[in-house]
Amino acid sequence: MYTTLIESDELPFIIDRPNTVIFDCRHELTDSEYGINSYNKGHIPNAIFASMDNSLSQKTNGKNGRHPLPELSAFTSWLGVCGVTQSTQVIAYDDAGGAYASRLWLLLKWLSHDAVAVLNGGLQAWISQGGNLALDTPNQNSSETFEPEFRAILVDSDFILQHLDDEQTLVVDARSNDRFHGQNESIDPIAGHIPGAINRFFKDNLDSTGKFLAAKDLKKAFEAILGDNCEKTIIHQCGSGVTACHNLLAMEVAGIKNSKLYPGSWSEWISDPSRPISND
Repeated sequence: MYTTLIESDELPFIIDRPNTVIFDCRHELTDSEYGINSYNKGHIPNAIFASMDNSLSQKTNGKNGRHPLPELSAFTSWLGVCGVTQSTQVIAYDDAGGAYASRLWLLLKWLSHDAVAVLNGGLQAWISQGGNLALDTPNQNSSETFEPEFRAILVDSDFILQHLDDEQTLVVDARSNDRFHGQNESIDPIAGHIPGAINRFFKDNLDSTGKFLAAKDLKKAFEAILGDNCEKTIIHQCGSGVTACHNLLAMEVAGIKNSKLYPGSWSEWISDPSRPISND
């Protein structure tokens, strides 16, 4: 069972197993059609397209952030149609170092599905080792039922407000350092970060080839920024609750526990002008 990462040279051994389901999670924030267009041009054999906007999120209402978590019944129904049960090995990949595939990883972990892993190095790693691409679209007409069991790994804005001065809670922001400091903000209408948060740019989890750093190196890097806070409750956030999942996955690889996700993240936080903002 793969529960964090799977290497591209391991995937061929399970790709055709009936209890394996692969999802293509390619996405671009600035191009809503990028994922499906890329998928239609070629994808890993047997892969099903997982739309960030339609399958891994629900509609926004101006108060719930740019990528609110999917509505539960719709999400679990979609998983069932795709053939996912609690005994299914799920593999997620993208072409952005796991930035979007980690969202599906987190959603399934939230629902107590442990057999889910992100393809390390993504589509590029698959192609570089000689993996072929397919054009056919797998049938999505399964009658399976996915039964969720919730894990307490999500927090909301009220929780963060109540714990802003709590020494046992630490917020980690996955956005780039300039956006964290309120500079060069080109996505959200208000710049800055949640007071007391620290910054860990999710791309720092990757090496020059787009693969996750080794577990020992990730552990060392997180311990360097967390200091004595490793035993605290770590709350991850980003701009819209997507790339924050990358940091959760990286910490899981590193063996550091106690992580939670604030799904609404910065785009939800700033929707209420009463919530405090920092630019230091």
